[in-house]
Amino acid sequence: MTSLAGSSILVVGASGGLGSVIAQILADEGALLTLHGRSEEKVRALNVPGTFVYSDLLDAGSDDELVAAALAAHGRLDGVINAAGVVAFGPAAETSDETMDILFGVNVLSPMRLLRAARPALLESAAAKRDPFFLTLSGVVSESPTANMAAYSASKSALAAFAQATSRELRREGIRVVDARPGHTETGLATRPVAGTAPKMPTGFDPAVVARRLVDAIMAGERDLPSGAFVPQPAA
Repeated sequence: MTSLAGSSILVVGASGGLGSVIAQILADEGALLTLHGRSEEKVRALNVPGTFVYSDLLDAGSDDELVAAALAAHGRLDGVINAAGVVAFGPAAETSDETMDILFGVNVLSPMRLLRAARPALLESAAAKRDPFFLTLSGVVSESPTANMAAYSASKSALAAFAQATSRELRREGIRVVDARPGHTETGLATRPVAGTAPKMPTGFDPAVVARRLVDAIMAGERDLPSGAFVPQPAA
């Protein structure tokens, strides 16, 4: 895939600090977008052309609704970028069941269900030689689990394992499953934890740089983006 012009792409978490930048870059590349967020106000405020979908990823059937919206809007689905995620901080022994349920529900189960829902449409895209893809963002913690972020690290490690395994399963079907593991990025996510308080962190990557790297990887046909694939360019 050397061009995204005319490709139908679903961006989950498009109203977030990273998803919003990805959406803008994809729009500039000429992609046909379906943009998801929990808040209608935040998604529309992106000022990016596309079809808007609003849902809580913890709700049953949300995955099917997202795929159906993309198909209804553009007649096909050529790619999915899962930029949604939640974080929590604090000792593992003090992490509540509710926090663990939310972390694994959003960070693991939602993308698993979404890939399952999207597969038939992505298979049709593969048959049409459009090089379909499904991109996840497990982040650097899936490579280096972090103390006082144990439950979050576990959820992202599970996502990375899922992406790696399904990449092998779906490769023969012509579907690329790509996992990206950038370092800490200044998306604002750490300021909105499900639980706990973020420790003092060094300045993270610029979301614009990370987003550009992700889109370039999609266009170049890359199949894995480990932490080393991201050049340290901190946000201003």
